[in-house]
Amino acid sequence: MSGATANAAALHAAEERLHAAARDGLACSPVRELIGETDQDAAYAVQSLGIARRLAEGRRIVGRKIGLTSPAVQAQFGVFTPDYGVLLDDMVFADREPIDLARFLQPRVEAEVAFVLGRDLDSPTTHVAEVLAATEFVLPAIEVVDSRIAGWDIRITDTIADNASSGAIVLGTTPRRIEGLDLAGLGMRLDHEGEPVSTGSGAACLGSPVIAVAWLAREVARHGRPLRAGEIVLSGALGPMVAAGAGVFHARLDGLGEVRADFTTTALEGAAA
Repeated sequence: MSGATANAAALHAAEERLHAAARDGLACSPVRELIGETDQDAAYAVQSLGIARRLAEGRRIVGRKIGLTSPAVQAQFGVFTPDYGVLLDDMVFADREPIDLARFLQPRVEAEVAFVLGRDLDSPTTHVAEVLAATEFVLPAIEVVDSRIAGWDIRITDTIADNASSGAIVLGTTPRRIEGLDLAGLGMRLDHEGEPVSTGSGAACLGSPVIAVAWLAREVARHGRPLRAGEIVLSGALGPMVAAGAGVFHARLDGLGEVRADFTTTALEGAAA
């Protein structure tokens, strides 16, 4: 495949394939068939087309998310750099707020630290001290990752094009100031209906969630889309992702608090009846 600017037809075809999958609730074949397996610029161009469509439909950007922060997941996809996606207003849920599983195709969950910015981070040389100074507060979070690609048969260009496999986010409701928090050393436990399903730590996220946010700030500034005050930044998984299912997923993050994602199947049961 050639560069993104020479492949306008392929980029639009890839975005349309992903859009149709989400609209129809039917997972699609990989978009790397259209844009190749390694052209990340092309993949981000597809992502931008998808976000532009959602904005035209009335949605609003509220933040960003970082993916592929785990070395094990990076190795799985054959890439050794994180990626990022965009958070929209209709993706955000609060602690304990019911979430209908019918809105997803192949949902999985992971626990994370969410940063809420108090000032812009607009430099392509942003470092961790600037991230710490710019952070208004942090929250425990659960990310619902989802793929429009059938069977999660994805490579790096598939997940980037698919908005970094975004689904939804669930935010805790008790903010914590970042001063005094050991984000690299914090432990995480994720339970489903009271049974542990994932454990991890802040160090699993590029060494520290703060390092991950600094990486994101540099990347999006270079691409002309800097982080702005008020935005939410999901900094990346603290432990292995697990398949979502009905019931409550409860994440505990040491020193930061707790958050619960309550998945329901009301719509699915109604359709079956």
